[in-house]
This record gives sequence, C-alpha cells and structure tokens, in this order.
Amino acid sequence: MRVLVTGGCGFIGSAVVRALMARGVERVGVLDALTYAANPATLAAFEDRAEYAFFQADIRDRAAVAAALEALRPQAILHLAAETHVDRSIDGPGVFIETNLGGTQVMLEAAEDWRRSLSDAEAEAFRFVHVSTDEVFGALKPDDPPFTEDSPYCPRSPYAASKAGADFLARAWHETYGLPVIVTNCSNNYGPYQHPEKLIPLMTLRGLAGEDMPVYGDGLQVRDWLHVDDHAQALLAALDNGQVGDTYLIGARAERTNLEIVAGICAALDGVAPETAPHAGLLRHVPDRPGHDRRYAINPSRAERDLGWRATTDLMEGLSRTVGWYRDNATWWWPMVEAGGLARRGQGR
Repeated sequence: MRVLVTGGCGFIGSAVVRALMARGVERVGVLDALTYAANPATLAAFEDRAEYAFFQADIRDRAAVAAALEALRPQAILHLAAETHVDRSIDGPGVFIETNLGGTQVMLEAAEDWRRSLSDAEAEAFRFVHVSTDEVFGALKPDDPPFTEDSPYCPRSPYAASKAGADFLARAWHETYGLPVIVTNCSNNYGPYQHPEKLIPLMTLRGLAGEDMPVYGDGLQVRDWLHVDDHAQALLAALDNGQVGDTYLIGARAERTNLEIVAGICAALDGVAPETAPHAGLLRHVPDRPGHDRRYAINPSRAERDLGWRATTDLMEGLSRTVGWYRDNATWWWPMVEAGGLARRGQGR
C-alpha cells in the first residue's frame, strides 16, 4: 500500500509514519510544511529508505498537494496536518482557521480529484482518514458520561472550533462527492517527540532544568490520556477496518487530573534527575487560561469493537518512559526550546 501522511513530521504524524514503516508498506509519503511544531530530525532514520518520500509543502497550497499526490500515487491519505496548540489559538486564532479549515478543504478537493483519476477498483479501495480531537465536543461535567460518536459538537476554543469545522467538511465531502472518508477523534496524546510547548514535555523539561513547573488554575482539569503509539495503531486499524462514512473515538480510558499527571512526572523526574529533586517543590499555580475546558473523556467502545483495537500502554508506565526519553534526547528538543522557550501561553488577546 502507498500512503500519504500529512503533518508526518509532527508528533502524532511521525508516530503514524513509524508504525507504517514498521508494517512494511510499499511506500510512505510525508507532506509537511515544517512549521515551528515539526522537526525533520524526528524521521531522519527513514531519509535514505527507498520506501520513504518527503514533500515539503503547505496543505493550503493546492498545486503542491496535487504534485505530491501525482508523485506518490497514494491508495490512502491520513490527514493529520493541523495547528493544534490551544494556547496559541487563544493568542492568534487566524492561522488555525486558515490551516485547519482552509487546508482541510484543499486536501479534500485534491483527494477527490485524485480519486476520480483512478480506475473503478482503485477508487473503491481509496481511503481518506481525517484525524481530529475530542475537544470538538466541548467540556464534560464531573458526573457526565464520556463522549461517544453521537455526542453533540460544542467547541469552546478557536482551536476546537477550527477542528470541528474541518470534521464537518470531511463528512460533507463524503456525503456530497462520495469521497471515502473516515473520521477519528482522539483524546490527549503523550509520548516521545512531542513539542516542548505541550503539558507533559513542558513540565518535564522545566523540571529537568530545576525551574518552576506552572500549573493552570487549580490543576483539577481532567483529561483522558492516550499514548501516541496506541493512537497510531488505532489509525492504522481505522484504515484497515473502518467503515467509510463512520466516526471512531480513540481513547485509553485513562482519565486523570492535570495535578495527577504532574505528580507522575515529578515522581519519574525524582528517579532520573535526582540532582533537581524533589520536583514536587517546583510546582506553581498560575492564572488559568480563558475558556479552559474542565473535563474531557472518551468512550472508545466502537473503535474497540469494530476496529479490533485497544490501547495497551499503562498510563504511569508510559509517562515514566516519556520522561526518560526527554532526559535522554536533548539534541532533539533543545533547538525547539531555543526557538520558543518553555513559557506557558494562552492568556488571551
């Protein structure tokens, strides 16, 4: 199989590329604009592999996307390219609308044009997997049941609104044009190769440096945490077994408050970086960000049943391994830290 992964140099996209390469597919193409959030070093191990191709292009560039499709001749597209940091969307929403909505429109149009150029059998087998987030559903109350595929959309940040719009576009291209779309919505991901601006790497790197570890508000916001490698396997399962036109929620049934996650990070840091221990003493509560959703949770029953997939990584074990990875891979993350620092964003306009 030949697969194009948009945003393949990013956090989740690179995990998908590694999973595809490990599977031994015919060819994996990565289309990535290499914005601040991408790091080519993430996929450096594949650069000389004949089955790997890289296309530096913005998903908003229709001509460049079409050229990549013609060069790779994909049988499937896994669309992950997006602006994803909620804090940045609060400070500057425009690029989120342009990339997540406008870029998805370009990808859908280009994919449908490409599909129409294929033989009937190839067009029937073609798939477009649109990867999204649980944040499109808004916030849950403490006793609410987890989100399901039937939960109403209620986005509460510019990021979530832009992804909600992209989800609707993907479904519209399926209903209107017959593009064989599958939509997935995932919970919070963690693991190696995540940009240092996100919660777990941010706290890890500040703790390693002996700096204050800033927690928004009271830190009791709840998220369902999914290891990125489990997510990558879920996306391949959706590609293999997903029903065209369906949506699958991808989660690990691992709800924790932010304070619990940070406590786990501190415990892991105490083991690998005793020179800056005890790390719990570095925690500092800072003003909450505007519109901070209190709780997300996913019911992944449909994905588990219909895709034959289930998350297998224990949260605290995965968190400990992630902390150890950041300690051991400063050459990967240091250029990103130099470019953007380790400050929390999202205090509004």
